[in-house]
Amino acid sequence: MFSILRKYKLKLNPEKCAFGLQRGRFLGFMVTQRGIEANPIKINAILDMKATTNNNEVQWLTERIAALSRFISKAAEKSLPFFKILRKAKNFEWNAFCQQASEELKVYLARLSLLVKPCQGDTVYLYLSITPQAVSYVLIREDEEK
Repeated sequence: MFSILRKYKLKLNPEKCAFGLQRGRFLGFMVTQRGIEANPIKINAILDMKATTNNNEVQWLTERIAALSRFISKAAEKSLPFFKILRKAKNFEWNAFCQQASEELKVYLARLSLLVKPCQGDTVYLYLSITPQAVSYVLIREDEEK
């Protein structure tokens, strides 16, 4: 790698480079030898969140869900109750439906999967989720090691 950098006269910023690490944070994600994991700081921010009391907190929650959406199956469907509240900006009401969606999201986030690159020859499954509000899909490679 360094020979290529020298060949093209490229320089690295030592403050932004790290070599030989087992894991590290990159673009908000935890990159490990096994694959890409959600940043635990972002997950804990949602898990530790108290009951929402205003639109700004709901907007903060939807932004965190969007940041973790690649790890959340049916992210659009899971966050739909929160987007419905934002539509009614003047009449904020954190109802039982929103509270249930929030609790289900926290349970889901507590057991997130790891994103890994499939190897050639692996069997992958395409799962589709189609609702009147959203369409989403995910490719899953089931791991034999539990």
